Amino acid sequence: MGGVSNWLDVMADNHRTRCLINPVNAVQTYNPREEQLADVYVVEKIGTKQGWSFPQPDEDWMTGYPQEFQDFAESFAFGREPVSGMELGEDTMATVYAGYLSAEKGGAEVEIPRP
Repeated sequence: MGGVSNWLDVMADNHRTRCLINPVNAVQTYNPREEQLADVYVVEKIGTKQGWSFPQPDEDWMTGYPQEFQDFAESFAFGREPVSGMELGEDTMATVYAGYLSAEKGGAEVEIPRP
């Protein structure tokens, strides 16, 4: 409901960082009537073009897809580790898995499994 929502909120002892991956709020549009943008692509998976929306001037670039592909190709071509590396991939999957375990246990806190 309401389009794609990918975000990361980091709350640390000395700062807070909010990463709005999607919707990217670099451009914000308020449209009072649906028909005014009837023939305009705004952003993927948006349910309505009426009200506030977050159009992306270059949707693929703003979400990082070309950069991911570039890094993959360069790491393969030049025999180097990807920028994100295996450790980040392992940490990401462990965190996602912990989320599934927590949901299965009714939202209970669970330890993030370590490989």
